[in-house]
Amino acid sequence: MGRDKFLRGALILTVAGLMVKVLGSVNRILLSRLLGGEGIGLYQMAYPVYLLMLSVCSAGVPVAVSIIVAEKVAKDDYIQANRVFKVTLRLMAAFGLVFSLVLYNLAGFLVDSGWLRDSRAYYALAVLTPAVFFSSILASFRGYFQGYQMMTPPAVSQILEQLVRVVTMIGMAYFLLPYGLEYAAAGAAFGAIPGGLAGLFVLTWFYRKARKEWKQKMDTQAATVEESIGQIAKRLIWLAIPVSCANLLIPVTSSIDTILVPNALGRAGFGVEAATTLFGYLTGMAQPLMMMAVIPTMSLAASLVPAVSEAYTLDQTDEIARKTTSAFKICMLVVLPAAVGMWALAGPISGTLYGTTAAAPVIAHLAPSVAFLGIYQVTTGALQGIGKTRIPMWNMLFGAGLKAAAVWQLASSASFHILGAAWASNLNFAAVALINIFFLYKNRILFPVSDSLKILIASVCMGVAGRMAAAPVAGTAGVVAGLVSGMAVSVAVYVAAVALLGCITRDEARRLPVIGRFIRKRMD
Repeated sequence: MGRDKFLRGALILTVAGLMVKVLGSVNRILLSRLLGGEGIGLYQMAYPVYLLMLSVCSAGVPVAVSIIVAEKVAKDDYIQANRVFKVTLRLMAAFGLVFSLVLYNLAGFLVDSGWLRDSRAYYALAVLTPAVFFSSILASFRGYFQGYQMMTPPAVSQILEQLVRVVTMIGMAYFLLPYGLEYAAAGAAFGAIPGGLAGLFVLTWFYRKARKEWKQKMDTQAATVEESIGQIAKRLIWLAIPVSCANLLIPVTSSIDTILVPNALGRAGFGVEAATTLFGYLTGMAQPLMMMAVIPTMSLAASLVPAVSEAYTLDQTDEIARKTTSAFKICMLVVLPAAVGMWALAGPISGTLYGTTAAAPVIAHLAPSVAFLGIYQVTTGALQGIGKTRIPMWNMLFGAGLKAAAVWQLASSASFHILGAAWASNLNFAAVALINIFFLYKNRILFPVSDSLKILIASVCMGVAGRMAAAPVAGTAGVVAGLVSGMAVSVAVYVAAVALLGCITRDEARRLPVIGRFIRKRMD
């Protein structure tokens, strides 16, 4: 496990992702208190449409740009790397402008046609249109920095973008609330614009700072064959479209729960209120925990793409194997204990975070999805790094169909009901993860099965010990104390089990970011 830049980059993106999530949670709480259910409803009618338009326009651009730029940098072709960025920037500025205008005109159509049930949501949707333009340009910058495996600029820009967005949302909503809920919701939506501008300002500053070094490399570089704008654009679109489609399938997969689960619960004999409550346990309590747990693997995947692309361009088979093995092993060290811990401490987690233990069974049964989704994300990063961007797209499409069938069959059963919906998600993510691994094997990239089994054993030992420690404390001192004691014992047992089972060698640990530095100091 080498001291790779992609491991450090993954850590940087993980910290940024967690900070963005925390800021988003604070924003959701404050905005809900300020606007109430009706005002939040107006905002939520508009924001998903904006996200959909953004996904269509630019979701796959950072990955596509990072792949192409990493290929150029691997060959020390900094001139063409810079040309790819400039072509992408112009292309995305044009796309962003077009899609902004499309969204603006679409807002009126959605209201007039009745797709937006409340016409007051028009203002929030119309205000969001310039944000598409800024986000499209941001995607170009982020992909360029990721191609150089410079993860600090994208991470800092994400944090500042979210911070400015949250402050503006709350401030504008508060200021406009006396004029009506529709204007307050529009004020909250407006936060995406200064947020995007702040992110763009940060990335421009980092770009200007790094441009001197890049210019020196370009000045000393030998002459290279210049690709035409058409060639660059064609390659970019060819790589970006499958990634964008795969990203579009994520909300489609989520909408399967929204559409099918309540109806399936009705078939299982639950009334409307009971079905809605169970649906809330799944989508409002269990699924957010799952998504929070996979932030590290999402960051690891984003950092892995340019690292693998660089090695693949240079035909460095051993380097590809080393980097992917490192990524897969770290993935398993994160997601397996997270999944087992979510299962073992579901009761204390539910009671502490949500004030009720009623959601605990759903949280526990959804826990395997943490491991499977994390594996899918990192294996997708490896496939994208070798240019196989279409495989995850078709894979995700297959998974969506599988989940729809599983939800309808399992959640309609009175024996399984909402737990069946949780297992439909497990089945979906397990299938797509295994298919990704299969295609990696076809491309001679192996998954560390034996090491994963050791980590699984360590995680199970951790889960059993944590559950045994949490139960008596929760019964006497409350669920919060039970969760704290269970987590403390879990961490201690997991670290000991990982060391005893040899899940990670001392040399491997020495080369990890942050932890490795501490170990090296102790050994020196």
